[in-house]
Amino acid sequence: MDIPYVRGRVAAQAHVGLPEGTVEEEYARNGFFGRYAHLYRRNPPVGWSRIEGPLRPRAYDLRRLQADSGGDWVAARRALLANEDVRLSFATLTAPMPYLFRNADADEVLFIHAGAGRLETDFGPLSYEPGDYLVVPRGTAHRLAPTSATQVLVVEAFSEVDFPEKGMLGQHALFDPAVLRVPSPEEASSLGPNAEGEWELQVLREGEVTQVFYPYCPLDVVGWKGTLAPLQLNVRDIRPVVSERYHLPPSAHTTFVMRNAVICTFLPRPLENGDPRAMKVPFFHSNIDFDEVLFYHRGQFFSREGIAPGMLTFHPQGIHHGPQAGAEARAANATRTEEVAVMLDTRRPLRAQPASTPAELTDYWKSWQPKR
Repeated sequence: MDIPYVRGRVAAQAHVGLPEGTVEEEYARNGFFGRYAHLYRRNPPVGWSRIEGPLRPRAYDLRRLQADSGGDWVAARRALLANEDVRLSFATLTAPMPYLFRNADADEVLFIHAGAGRLETDFGPLSYEPGDYLVVPRGTAHRLAPTSATQVLVVEAFSEVDFPEKGMLGQHALFDPAVLRVPSPEEASSLGPNAEGEWELQVLREGEVTQVFYPYCPLDVVGWKGTLAPLQLNVRDIRPVVSERYHLPPSAHTTFVMRNAVICTFLPRPLENGDPRAMKVPFFHSNIDFDEVLFYHRGQFFSREGIAPGMLTFHPQGIHHGPQAGAEARAANATRTEEVAVMLDTRRPLRAQPASTPAELTDYWKSWQPKR
């Protein structure tokens, strides 16, 4: 343990009992695991009057992108943010895919925001519903067959997706591995042949699609064994870590890890009710080493106004963020949070993609300013 320097007026315990008239900023390396300093400021570091230039907090209303794309999965995926490690997209499907799809570049994590149906894969099918994570390993042929309009947040990881080490919490913390579901091949695919009597497979490689045609359905596996397969995890099976007297960092809610990125899941949970001095809202921080993206799936988001399910915020490295004005007052008498949200943190900076422009709320950076 490094022994910290202490200068001026500070809180003895981080996030608890702030000196009167101050706000706390966590200034830390490597997310919340490296060297750090807690800065106690007279004013919130988000109290800007203007921001000029490209580096600003951004928000997107993805409900604007919910166009009817039928069953064309490749055309439906609207890329929002990307870097060398991940690509984040949003897609809406209103009909079953007329072809199979294989991503030759990336593992995919599909988060089902709305809708129901079936994911058909080389390994067999999985029925899906809202709140499901579907992890599809790179190279797996698959197809979505919705029974109702399906909205999906797609994270393409250009590395293997895995689960976090749980350390002293033990292997059954957050979720028991036994709740993970994998497909079984007993039930055949519902995909039929095209007009030419062929089954089509589209393969995505380096941004280009190759079409492969078969005289039979390629989802013809009758059995499988091993340690690699598509996985399904619903948010209701995740049991978040909580602390009654201390606000835990977002990394306590990590669900998946990949090269230079993590996915976290924020879920309904008790707030910090064991000490009246403990902060209940997220502390200010300055994103030194990670970009932070948050997709709002369901519930009440008390730390932020003007945010509804189906919206997404993007806080890049180099600029502060934290609770908006009035969030602390709103949380004062709250005992629980009822939000369900998915967070993507990336070590390398993300770049906004052209398809995100119609969904952007360009005045989002003003949302920390006091209302007049």
